[in-house]
Amino acid sequence: MSKLRQRSPRLKLDPKHYQLLHEQVLQRDGWRCQMCGSLKNLQVHHKRFRSKLGDDSGENLITLCVDCHRAEHEFQR
Repeated sequence: MSKLRQRSPRLKLDPKHYQLLHEQVLQRDGWRCQMCGSLKNLQVHHKRFRSKLGDDSGENLITLCVDCHRAEHEFQR
């Protein structure tokens, strides 16, 4: 019988610390959508979804405008 590899728990921040990280990501990305360069309607996107054990970490977050964010979620379905 093969051994199953145990998944490591994902990093999930409390709301206060997540908001701070959210601001840091926007600042890091120059307050621009990293796909189209827009400066309007910005959101922070998890590259690896939380539901897929994606961490709340700077490495897993990217700034996208609302249109690119929507397109990214439609693409990943």
